[in-house]
Amino acid sequence: MTRPDTMLIVAIAFVVFLLMRMPVAFAIGISGVLFFAQHPELPFTIPAQITVSQTQNFSLLAVPLFILAGNFMNRSGITKRLLELASVMTGRLRGGLAQVSIALSALMGGVSGSAIADASMQSRMLGEDMVRRGFTRGFTAGVLSYGAVLTPIIPPGIGMILYGTIGQVSIGRLFAAGVLPALLLWLALSLAVWLTARSRGYEPERKVRPNLKEAASAFTGGIWALLFPVFLLFGLRMGVFTPSEIGAFAVFYAIFIGVLIYREMTAKGFFEALEGSLTDVGAVMFLIALSAIFSYGLVFERVPEVVSGWILGVTDNLDAAMILVAVFVLVIGFFIDATVLIIMLTPIFLPVIRQLGGDPVHFGIVFIIAATIGNFTPPVGAAMYAVCSILKCPIGEYTRESKGLLAAVVLVVLLLVFLPGIVLFLPNLVFG
Repeated sequence: MTRPDTMLIVAIAFVVFLLMRMPVAFAIGISGVLFFAQHPELPFTIPAQITVSQTQNFSLLAVPLFILAGNFMNRSGITKRLLELASVMTGRLRGGLAQVSIALSALMGGVSGSAIADASMQSRMLGEDMVRRGFTRGFTAGVLSYGAVLTPIIPPGIGMILYGTIGQVSIGRLFAAGVLPALLLWLALSLAVWLTARSRGYEPERKVRPNLKEAASAFTGGIWALLFPVFLLFGLRMGVFTPSEIGAFAVFYAIFIGVLIYREMTAKGFFEALEGSLTDVGAVMFLIALSAIFSYGLVFERVPEVVSGWILGVTDNLDAAMILVAVFVLVIGFFIDATVLIIMLTPIFLPVIRQLGGDPVHFGIVFIIAATIGNFTPPVGAAMYAVCSILKCPIGEYTRESKGLLAAVVLVVLLLVFLPGIVLFLPNLVFG
């Protein structure tokens, strides 16, 4: 059997399993085992060996630690203080709570680390209030969903840890590189909300400008969450922590804030955070472990080299190649979760970009944003389904009302492709 035929059968099996609504981790793992069934010359003990060895990667220790830190922070009292700060910052803009929601997503990025978790939490906090204030359910769901696109690129986004570990890219530089693109996405989404609010007559949430005392109180309340990404970058830059060790610091920081600063973390909240983290970590690490089987097949069949040759045959221009990759990731992201895309496609596309002279940090941010967009689009967007389920919003209405937000995010991705300085300015400044 020829190599293209082997991987084609595996790919078709993977798609069929997804259409059967099989959990993604099982679809990847079974498809990977199917590859070995077609290669009797390979020992069948390899799938078990590489599945276990994948979980022994020391760099991946940061993933469960940051998940645990995020759950602790959500029970430490930070969320409601960040909501107050977001309201003070953007409450007077047209769009009211919609603007507050986008600002809260930017402020919460370093706390939750997960786009799906951020979208779900905000839907429960703000969704019904936005509907009562006159926003349509479709627009409300769209804003609460797309605002979470900021989350994976604000330190410590889990997607950056996975990409950096798989691609052997500096996680510290990735953390720094995500800050300015996140601010740009915030601006683009805020503008999209403002234009919609202006055409529909949505009023600001606050009629009066907050006074100095109110603004100072809101800023003071949220300062501990705002300092979190700063401490991460400082610790990595000064060599105090490795990316894995800084995850342990994040857990300590979250407990310190909840117990000693805000004094809102109870014993019940502590154990609920542990329980939720076990579920989240289990799902992510199981996916990572089984993806190793699939990835082995890709490397064995030299798929990265085939894809590289195809792209280089189409163009040798770096910008054009990045756009091709971004479009491909965006389209396939309609059907596959962002975490899966990062795990599966990083070893395929990153060598191409390196061969063309591209910066892996620049490509990583563009790639992660493009992959994350799939969380908010039909037919399988996880964040979309979570938000629409909470708000009881039809998918068709959500899709119609979200077009402007999708366009804003895509335009930012294109801008980042052609202006790498936006991405690389901060990592070059901090890390040299």
